[in-house]
Amino acid sequence: ELGSIEALYSLGNEYGRGEMVQQDKAKAAEFHTKAAIRGHALARYYLGLYEAGKGNVDRAVRHILISAKMGHYDSVESIKRAFMIGKATKEQYAEALK
Repeated sequence: ELGSIEALYSLGNEYGRGEMVQQDKAKAAEFHTKAAIRGHALARYYLGLYEAGKGNVDRAVRHILISAKMGHYDSVESIKRAFMIGKATKEQYAEALK
């Protein structure tokens, strides 16, 4: 499937916010997934936030951990906070710091 990573990420943002198009969280997640698969760290982080919002803590931590490994600072901090409240393991936190 064609499409620039930034364009996919931006479309995800637009559907998430609902400013230029009708808000659609599922479509936002779909476009962020496509960008994340292609290596967009912030899109991966947003997928983690999306999953956390749905109550899927394990999936959220996995997405955010991937983003942290890609060098996204806020993801590292999110894993740290998750560890501090018992939602991420010590191993996951250590992995995020690598």
